[in-house]
Amino acid sequence: MTLDLTSEQRLFRDTTREFLAGTVPVENVRALADTEAGFDPAWWRRAAELGWTAPLAPEALGGGSVSGHPLTDLTLVAEQLGAACSPGPFITTSAALSGLASAADRCAETIGAIVSGEAIVSWALYEPGRGLDVLTGCGSAADVPLTGTIAAPHPGGYRLTGVKDRVEAAGQADLFLVSALGAEGPVQLLVPADAAGVTVSPGWTLDLVRRTGQVSFDDVLLPEDAVVHVGDEAAAAVRTQLRTAAVLTAAESVGATDRALTATLAWLLDRYTFGRPLASYQALKHRMADNKTWLEASRATTYAAAELIDAAAPGAAEAVSIAKSYVGAKTPVIVQDCVQLHGGIGVTWEHDLHLFLRRVTLGRALYGTPEEHRRHITDLIDRAAA
Repeated sequence: MTLDLTSEQRLFRDTTREFLAGTVPVENVRALADTEAGFDPAWWRRAAELGWTAPLAPEALGGGSVSGHPLTDLTLVAEQLGAACSPGPFITTSAALSGLASAADRCAETIGAIVSGEAIVSWALYEPGRGLDVLTGCGSAADVPLTGTIAAPHPGGYRLTGVKDRVEAAGQADLFLVSALGAEGPVQLLVPADAAGVTVSPGWTLDLVRRTGQVSFDDVLLPEDAVVHVGDEAAAAVRTQLRTAAVLTAAESVGATDRALTATLAWLLDRYTFGRPLASYQALKHRMADNKTWLEASRATTYAAAELIDAAAPGAAEAVSIAKSYVGAKTPVIVQDCVQLHGGIGVTWEHDLHLFLRRVTLGRALYGTPEEHRRHITDLIDRAAA
């Protein structure tokens, strides 16, 4: 798929690529694997200065997109992040900002701090032992099956109890945007990471630099102004955040797969056997043709979903699930084939291919597996038929 990018979008994409090449080349990614955080907060502030945190925030608070299509702009960034196997809380921060933007009047100071890179916010959605069942919600707040995390009314505010896991950048977050169940249905609250009763336990992921954690809320007392969304507004925000996170995760997987496929093509052209380059064998040509076709279809569905969200089109929810399910199903298969085409060297620690395989494997699981998104498409079709 060839996107019709504006000059501003091309500059945004190319600047991102150059910044990543200069600050987190592969050798730096490997070094960051041994650190607790997985990324440098000072590096993240520099990334914010490039505009990574701006597109989904109101212009009055320092935000704004380069093209007027904020999610498409961020998808360009996400693809470059995947190609570099980059660290950083890009996806979870973008997801949280997409929800906070609808409550900008109540969260202006927080949004400003996030846009500048001075504060890191992480979306706390998943709960232990549960998949992404919020995908089944398509209508009102009553359709969103949240949750085991309870925000009970308390004099002057709320008392928050429960556990969230698979929280990205949990150990580095200054704030958590917590999706919980309140007395009036779904509720979202901003919770400081250093609030009394908040405990963060480091987690593990297959990705070398993508950190997650478990966050426990033990009778955390929060004031009224900690509430960001309630009821139907909260349900709508959760869906917006999930669609943002799903599209950007798919875009990262596309970028990682593109980088792996490009490296494999170079290998097949350079590597000789029986006096012929590997690329000359018809069977391998067919495999690479299939991989390239699947990659371009993955890219096309991802950018189509981003464009529909930016246009607030009726089919956006279905397009997101189509993209995430297709990308999640195909990209691990493509990268795994790249590993096999490299032969023995492809399965060594020293080769870079496993970095991309790790990235797409985690991307398959986060923010809806292919199976979860296919069920969501079925739900949408059933509702339309009804």
